[in-house]
Amino acid sequence: MSKISSFLTKLAHSYQVVFRVLLFLAVIIVIVWQMPRTVKFKYEYQKMRPWQYESLYAPFNFPIYKSSEQLELEEENSLKDFYPIYVYDVALTKNNRELMLEKFNAKWNGPDEYRDANIMLLEKLYDTIENRGVIALTSLYDDLKPESMIDVVRERVVKTKQLRDFYTMKTATDFVTTYLTDAEPEIDKILINRLLLECLHQNVIYSEDLTKQAEEQALSTISLTFGMVQKDELIISEGELITDEKYNILNSLKIEYASHDDGNMFNRNQNLYGQIIIIVVVMALLFIALKLLRSDIYKESGSLSMILVMMLMMIIPSFWIIKHYPDMIYMMPIPILAMLLVTFFDTKVAIYVQTLTLIIISLAVPNSFRYFVIQFFVSLISIFVLSRNTSRSRYFLTYFAVLVSYIVLRIGISLVFDAGLENFGWRDVGIFAMNALFTMLTLPLSFLFERVFGFVTDLTLLELSNTNSPLLRKLASEAPGTFQHVMQVADLCEEALFAIGGNMLLARTGAMYHDVGKIKNPLFFTENQSGKFNLHDEMSYYESSQIIINHVIDGIEICRKYHVPEQIIDFVRTHHGTRRTEYFYQMELKSNPDIEVNEEDFRYHGPIPFSKETAVLMMADSVEAASRSLVDKTEESISKLVDGIIDTQMKDNQFVNTDLTFRDITTVKKVFKKKLMNMYHVRIAYPV
Repeated sequence: MSKISSFLTKLAHSYQVVFRVLLFLAVIIVIVWQMPRTVKFKYEYQKMRPWQYESLYAPFNFPIYKSSEQLELEEENSLKDFYPIYVYDVALTKNNRELMLEKFNAKWNGPDEYRDANIMLLEKLYDTIENRGVIALTSLYDDLKPESMIDVVRERVVKTKQLRDFYTMKTATDFVTTYLTDAEPEIDKILINRLLLECLHQNVIYSEDLTKQAEEQALSTISLTFGMVQKDELIISEGELITDEKYNILNSLKIEYASHDDGNMFNRNQNLYGQIIIIVVVMALLFIALKLLRSDIYKESGSLSMILVMMLMMIIPSFWIIKHYPDMIYMMPIPILAMLLVTFFDTKVAIYVQTLTLIIISLAVPNSFRYFVIQFFVSLISIFVLSRNTSRSRYFLTYFAVLVSYIVLRIGISLVFDAGLENFGWRDVGIFAMNALFTMLTLPLSFLFERVFGFVTDLTLLELSNTNSPLLRKLASEAPGTFQHVMQVADLCEEALFAIGGNMLLARTGAMYHDVGKIKNPLFFTENQSGKFNLHDEMSYYESSQIIINHVIDGIEICRKYHVPEQIIDFVRTHHGTRRTEYFYQMELKSNPDIEVNEEDFRYHGPIPFSKETAVLMMADSVEAASRSLVDKTEESISKLVDGIIDTQMKDNQFVNTDLTFRDITTVKKVFKKKLMNMYHVRIAYPV
């Protein structure tokens, strides 16, 4: 029982490691589950190039498939004698004739001796027109010429006729008008003309269904293959030139190879095992690389989860396209992943993760080498264009660069592998244009990831660091001295992180918000006081220390009220670490020498800094505040002040959770000294 309890205790203490392992296993399972199960052809070859492998013999019987050009030519020849199909509506013609005669009997009011002559003429004109046929006008009619041939089905008999053999409603009415002009006097021309106009109908109607059926039947007679290759037959010898004929046979083998299983699932199982091995290796490399190169990402579950979600966001849709529409694989906007990684992390992480993602997708995509080369270089270009500047205008420049890169690289690949541009056309350009259009989803996706995973992008940091933002305006108006202080601290942080390497924009923004808690009680802080009156004079040292300490807690609450991201709140939370309010603590000791003073009552609640950025802010905050109290601001006094404050913070173990080195701290000291001397216009003392 004790062993089980001990195991559970260890498991509880290492829950983050367990979570990471389970997360990676879940991603591996999802990728393998969704990956297409196709046995890929292991040879790469190009037309009019030598066969670079050993002689190839047919592993099984397979047909030789016709090339797309051959099939197109045969389809064109097959459809040469194919005509649109129209149907003669016998029932409509008969019904309209009977209706016309009924109307005549109802409307005739002339002499009886003229009745038969009028009926005979009416029937004659109707039968002449309708028996010949009145063709229905459709969009197809506009594409045909008078001499164009059509097939007309009439009472199950098909006859081929020219389009000019039929009336249209216009030519039919013109015929009636012309004929009645020379009619005998006893003919009621008005009545006959009106009845014909009412009862004549289009009775030769285009049948889309019959036309499609006939077209499909004509095309179905075309064979997709010609000839067979027998098992163990030599396909191509080592070093032999790949002619059009050999190229077609190799393509036929490639098609059959993907579906051939020799009557069992052994090959497909091997394919699955291979996929599992490679996916596990790829994910293990990602796991190891992040742990060794970017331990901050590895330790942060949110960062790790976001990277894996981004990868799946590219991999799973790509697999779906490969299964259903393999020709459209380049429409999948793979550069989105690279751009998101640059936005949230850095260039190294973007290149590494993008490369591993492309390796996974390339395992399933047709022509994997070409796909990997094109997508890899386009991704690199998008990373390099966006890495130095993540402004909104830069994103749109990146979209354009992605489109141009795709087209240029596709042309280059066609020239290298196909020895020409026969396989490149406007369809490819359209696919790449759609890819670039979908890439514009990067900005809304970055906003979504910010909200879901609690990250901030440079765009958000720029918005937050705008001094016209609501919270900074409030700080400037209610605590102007503090506002000037945070601006000076922001400059110090930016310069220091430029020198030692770090996220300058994050540190600058964090510095601008680190003291917003002083808005609650601005006059209790010296930078906001004017004159000799000090509110602390009327309070105990303990009470004063609590007000000073509470500005950290107040700052956190105010930031959350204004929806400031947690990454910025971390600067508020850690900028005093676990240090003491030294002045009030020492004064309490002097005032009450006989009473034991609880040191924890005068200590900030922490936590201590955990990154370069938060550590540099602690240094800059203390140094800038202390420098204001210097009476004699000289090179020596400033240097002594900076060294003393930062060394004390190091002795208090305030930087043990950061990755700062002694060299970094020395560099930060030099930057601070130089900046403070510039701020106070101190001249450097040159040796005499």
